[in-house]
Amino acid sequence: MLPEITPYIFFTGKGGVGKTSLACAAAVKLADNNQKVLLISTDPASNLKEVLETNITEKITPVNGLPNLHAVNIDPEMSAEEYRNRVISPLKDILPDWEIKKIREELSGACTTEIAAFDEFARYIAGDGGEQPYDVIIFDTAPTGHTLRLLEMPAAWSEFIESNPDGASCIGPSSALKTSQARYQKVVERLRDKDATTVYLVTRPTGLH
Repeated sequence: MLPEITPYIFFTGKGGVGKTSLACAAAVKLADNNQKVLLISTDPASNLKEVLETNITEKITPVNGLPNLHAVNIDPEMSAEEYRNRVISPLKDILPDWEIKKIREELSGACTTEIAAFDEFARYIAGDGGEQPYDVIIFDTAPTGHTLRLLEMPAAWSEFIESNPDGASCIGPSSALKTSQARYQKVVERLRDKDATTVYLVTRPTGLH
């Protein structure tokens, strides 16, 4: 059993060291102890489906045989496409087709995918204004480099907004980003709070040669 149970628990580390196995084991144990648990994978190559023997998708799904456990995969590409559609949909009756096409192309880069994935990630930590239905949220993260990039996003965007108040970015004008700034700051505060978040660095020992 985990030595500490905080509302947010992360399992992170290099690829192939057992993050998913430990995250799933912890989630199952907590669910068996009557905790309502949400297990989230931020790894584009997630194998939660195989480990939990449940068809885990980008939508929150109940895990077979465990009524207290739900799981979800954050799909960066799908998050980015949903973001593009949210941006473009209100403009379809205002702008000509060629300009809509141009906007979609501008929103097709890696930058858009990263911030859209972080926006989805942030939703589970900061919430959407409603009551949190889970006692514990466990994150089975992507390999360390990808995760660090994800967690650097709030600081990067805050710096961009401050230095380019009237500028534009790969996900829209700075003024639009300001609406998410408070939410992202809330995420950072919760990640830094030792009473709210625990991070486990998963490693595999290697012998000396």
